[in-house]
Amino acid sequence: MSQMPWLRDLHAQIPGKKVRIGMIGSGSRGNLLQLYLRDIPQCEMSCVCDNYPPNLEAGLAIAGKQAKAYSNHIEMLEKEQLDAVVVATPLSEHAHIVLDALNAGVHVFCEKSMALTIEDSDNMVRAQQKTGKILLIGHQRLFNVKYQRAIQLIKDGKIGPVTHMRAYWHRNNDWRRPVPSPELERKINWRLYTEYSRGLMTELASHQVQVANQILNEVPQCVWGSGSTNYWKDGREVEDNVSLVYKYSCGTHLIYDSINSNQHYGLEEQVMGPKGTLELEGGRMWQEVVPPAPGILQLINQIENKLFDAIPIGGASWVPETAVKNKGEYIYDEVLESDGTKMEMEAFVAMVRDNRFVPELLRQGFYATVASLMGYEAIQKNQIVYWPSNLSL
Repeated sequence: MSQMPWLRDLHAQIPGKKVRIGMIGSGSRGNLLQLYLRDIPQCEMSCVCDNYPPNLEAGLAIAGKQAKAYSNHIEMLEKEQLDAVVVATPLSEHAHIVLDALNAGVHVFCEKSMALTIEDSDNMVRAQQKTGKILLIGHQRLFNVKYQRAIQLIKDGKIGPVTHMRAYWHRNNDWRRPVPSPELERKINWRLYTEYSRGLMTELASHQVQVANQILNEVPQCVWGSGSTNYWKDGREVEDNVSLVYKYSCGTHLIYDSINSNQHYGLEEQVMGPKGTLELEGGRMWQEVVPPAPGILQLINQIENKLFDAIPIGGASWVPETAVKNKGEYIYDEVLESDGTKMEMEAFVAMVRDNRFVPELLRQGFYATVASLMGYEAIQKNQIVYWPSNLSL
């Protein structure tokens, strides 16, 4: 728990005190959040709001018979006596809904990324500062014990100073969802259209950029990159592959790529230093200095080294740099099935119950959004994009 100071004491039980929460947006992600909220004793799911009837019905089925139904969030905020709302709508809807809720005196959990633009994201921060209400952005790796354990190992110097980072998120699917009627295409598949989303950058990259920012305890100076649609030529407006380089003031770079046409490598965040390497998703660490191989393996290594050392190429000896074969050591003793979302929901309810705002959590969500949108802009403009000035945080 020490590596997650924002969770300390948040889970203390207060008998009889319920947090009344309204759900805004009950699609697939919203339903998952509702399932976790439903199991929290201090939480009462008071109402569900969605302007797509099938989603509204699904949300009500999870929330229970006591929950009221709304198709307009303004009406819900006016009629219900809520402590908080959870916003899990398409990205383009985040900013104005969050502003309405904060200005109505309600605490807010909003799924990542914060908004479609940096300006809107900054306006959300300003509204939080003005109202004093809680605003928590959905970055579950901040609540993932495995990730926070890895970050603590980095801070403890186990791999030395961080000199390089790589992150990737690879899938092999069209990212589409079934559409019952053609006029609902953009409503249901909003992630594929720039009016509603920034594609891979806001839906996936924002998670991993947040991790990089937290590890280095700074934001990127600038980013450059490229993207295209080279496989799913189906009318989508967002790229199906992106590749970027984020540069930090300490001299470290984050090399990032995401694709929708191959899933062999899956997703991972790799952190490297002179003493070792950490893979956060896999939860493993490799040390650069390892004990000599025993017995016959040591003999084989000696023979191979002598063999390759004796081969002249271009006048100098050449020893091939091959990847480490061992599987590393796991950084956490238990098998962790949760990605952190469950603990994130528990923490949000506790924060609302105690009226306790944690500035670092909003800072992490805000900076991850800004960096992701910088990456999107770099791809669109084909130029280096620098960290903006005059932000609220």
